[in-house]
Amino acid sequence: MTARATTTTMRRDDDLFGHPKGLTFLFGTEMWERFSYYGMRALLVLYMVKHLLQPETRETVFGYATVSHFLTWMLGPLDVQPMASQIYGFYTGLVYLTPIFGGLIADRWLGRRRTIVLGAVLMAIGHFLMAIPSLFFLALLTLILGNGAFKPNMSSQVGMLYAPSDDRRDRAYSIFYVGINLGAFLAPLVCGTLGEEWGWHYGFGAAGVGMVIGLCIYLWGTRHIPMDNPPKGGNATTAPTSLTTEDWRAIVSLLILCVFVTFFWATYEQQGNTIALWADGYTDRHINLIFWQDDIPTTWFQAFNPIMIFAFTPLVVALWSWQAKRGREPSTIVKMALGCFGVALANLVMVGAAWDAGLSGKASALWLVAYFAIITTGELYLSPIGLSLVSKIAPASLISMLMGVWLATSFTGNFVAGYLGTFWSAMPKEQFFMMIAAIAGAAAVAIFVVGRFLHLEREGKAESSQRGY
Repeated sequence: MTARATTTTMRRDDDLFGHPKGLTFLFGTEMWERFSYYGMRALLVLYMVKHLLQPETRETVFGYATVSHFLTWMLGPLDVQPMASQIYGFYTGLVYLTPIFGGLIADRWLGRRRTIVLGAVLMAIGHFLMAIPSLFFLALLTLILGNGAFKPNMSSQVGMLYAPSDDRRDRAYSIFYVGINLGAFLAPLVCGTLGEEWGWHYGFGAAGVGMVIGLCIYLWGTRHIPMDNPPKGGNATTAPTSLTTEDWRAIVSLLILCVFVTFFWATYEQQGNTIALWADGYTDRHINLIFWQDDIPTTWFQAFNPIMIFAFTPLVVALWSWQAKRGREPSTIVKMALGCFGVALANLVMVGAAWDAGLSGKASALWLVAYFAIITTGELYLSPIGLSLVSKIAPASLISMLMGVWLATSFTGNFVAGYLGTFWSAMPKEQFFMMIAAIAGAAAVAIFVVGRFLHLEREGKAESSQRGY
């Protein structure tokens, strides 16, 4: 049987709360990295629409003329909001394309540890550069390159803490996912509030500080993190590992699945783009309480999704365990299809919100609460399960690169998300949300059909079993 992702497994006497201590440090590092990413993302579209791309500011931004000319050549004349949407889409998309190369660099030359440190340093620099408007595009480029080096290697190191047959691996990825969302929850509250209330540069600076904290945690916990296998390019005596038929089947299956997962992210990632604009312009954000009467900051709505991750994860895991005991737990493919259906249903809720706004001027914030509750459930059925699946079926010699390929579904997804966002200003909002729902629903059907065709529903069920949660 072909070894998959066989690397160092931590000693049992080094365990903490039933898991290797290294998981705690990876959890903390990823939490602060996600704090920096989502803190900056919560401000990005609002910053561009309200400040950076306004006529009096944009001409001072280095590279603006080139970017504007390229987008105009590709899409035609763009007003401020559509241009902001496209820049957002390119940035968030490229953030998830570069992990392919970051994984390859780690597998072949630098090793995972050094590549992670390089990525963290670049991202910290990029966040601090965001505080200087004239260096906006240089800051985005630095963040894109840093994330590419960081992201795939962090995700693959979680799997390296466990033996291939260790049933704690799925639980570890769910714990790791909570760390991601803890950072994502805190980010809009801290960076968003600082950016909106005190000044954009304070919000971006706070994101940079978060990244520095994450780097310090990683360096502190290095001795608890598995050593790298010798990179292929760094040892001339290392014989290349040939891929078996089973390996190639796993690779091809993942690549086909990636095509349709792309459309999950294209619709899901409207949260930081058009949903942020909906919250800002079409939602009644006023709170009238005895101790507080004010408008909820727009960026706070970006905290709904991660806080719901905390609340819903135990419920979803308990449901899967209950179904598993009765032999009815959905396979990986069915879970992913249900995740896409969740995004479709969430956008159908927003059709109702648009109808409400048409009657009353602004829609109740409860519509957004329902939207985030449903889309979060869909996310739990797709995102962490996909990471665990890749760590299990990817050939050992290509695990970081294939993790990067899996993460790159968000590249095409975010690029498409940015394009879809350009219709926001031109379409009635009911039609816009109906379009997003239709795309997510079609992706769900495609994932289910392709999974059955490739016989992944049987393999995925065995490999994504949530035993012992």
